[in-house]
Amino acid sequence: MLSKGISYALNGLTGIKVDVEVDIHKGLPKFDIVGLPDTAVKESKERVRSAIKNSGFIFPNKAITVNLAPADLKKEGAYFDLAIALSVIKAEDENFADEKQFVVLGELGLDGKVRSIDGIMPMLISAKRQGYDYFIIPKENEKEASFIDDVCVLAVETLSETVACLKGEKPIEFVKKSLEINSENLNEFSSDLKFVKGQYGAKRALEIAVSGGHNVLMVGSPGSGKTMLAKCIPSIMPDMTKEEILETTQIHSVAGKLAKDKGIISHRPFMTPHHTASVPSLIGGGADAKPGIISLAHNGVLYLDEMPEYPRSVLEALRQPLEDRVIAVARSKTYAVYPASFMLCGSMNPCPCGNYGVKNAQCTCTASQIIKYRARISAPLLDRIDLQIEVEGVKYDDLSATDLEESSEIVRQRVNRTREIQRKRFEGENVKTNAEMNEKLIRKYCVLSPECNEILKNAYERFNLTARARSRILKVARTIADMDESKDILAKHVLEACGYRSRQTNEKLY
Repeated sequence: MLSKGISYALNGLTGIKVDVEVDIHKGLPKFDIVGLPDTAVKESKERVRSAIKNSGFIFPNKAITVNLAPADLKKEGAYFDLAIALSVIKAEDENFADEKQFVVLGELGLDGKVRSIDGIMPMLISAKRQGYDYFIIPKENEKEASFIDDVCVLAVETLSETVACLKGEKPIEFVKKSLEINSENLNEFSSDLKFVKGQYGAKRALEIAVSGGHNVLMVGSPGSGKTMLAKCIPSIMPDMTKEEILETTQIHSVAGKLAKDKGIISHRPFMTPHHTASVPSLIGGGADAKPGIISLAHNGVLYLDEMPEYPRSVLEALRQPLEDRVIAVARSKTYAVYPASFMLCGSMNPCPCGNYGVKNAQCTCTASQIIKYRARISAPLLDRIDLQIEVEGVKYDDLSATDLEESSEIVRQRVNRTREIQRKRFEGENVKTNAEMNEKLIRKYCVLSPECNEILKNAYERFNLTARARSRILKVARTIADMDESKDILAKHVLEACGYRSRQTNEKLY
């Protein structure tokens, strides 16, 4: 007897259809799986055999051959357990019907329990695009699947339950759809700008950076408040759109970082890797080319505390994704492309001891030590950071003041308003923020008056800026103008944008 089923595999964020063909015929008992399976897939023979027996079904004492097509695609993981088991049962049961042609996904336990798998959302979305509407998935992945529109999903807990539903012995109850975002998750943050005393310049720069999605570097002595300011960034990040929620959730689902009880990522990611992080952990990799930290930070923030302490290779690996906003993970037998559109936030001291240029403090570093320390961040990488700001120590009178500062909620409202201006501007342009503009869009939306052009020219020549630096100044100026709800970029907007870039050549910092 021959039976067929449909399952899916993953390549990056793309689901690939896998036909599950099971042939059962007379002969010496055996159970073979062909179609380029890896070790996990080969081991599914024992899981499927035990699950079928322990679920009350008879496992055929015959020759069984399972083919996973296409044969040239390497099959990895335990995605196909449930599909194989159902195909084996179906081949021996004439009353078994799969009229709706379900796409079946799930791992099996030895007791017949259907266990959760990673990457449910991207596989369902890919299958939906290819014309499939009916799915069988593990019950534990129910929440994740409930946010996908126009699909019929049957979430099951056991193999026996699945068979009962398909044979009509139990009514099929599809997962109810929902895209309800828990507002508590969006508003509960560990840090709030209202508790940050002083630092008005730094807070202004962070608001600009978040409003336009710009990269930012904070330079200041130890204890000046750099880390505290960075931890406040999630509290002023704009609300996520439905599209961004689905994009971010897919990445975290593939990486196995998605909480099963929540089902989606409803807040913008804030990733803070340790300075001992390796290049593969940052960009992604491994045998199955899983997404790395920069992809997990997609639509959010990547924060590098004490940036010069990270290995040079790790920092240089950021250059390409900061420009292209995608990362291609290539391994010997795997090639996957992941989105990596994130806002980079970094912090550093002005010197190894942290006291260079600080009032009433003595720097113990030699000139060569300072130069070597600052050179850990290469000029090409530094050129990709839009705002470079100095964070000075806070005065005692400001720290002892009992009055609270402007709250993050008020700042976030302004950020949302600025992001809405950009959303309307870039509608149909495949661009979300000013920071993502290419040269074509810069020429279109960053037109300068003769006065503004002269200001930018003087800054360009005085600070010996690059063409990339000029483009990024224009992007920042566009964001500042949007914050003022100004259609045109004015002189004050260009001057402020140049001020953040000129710090790169400020002797006090660099």
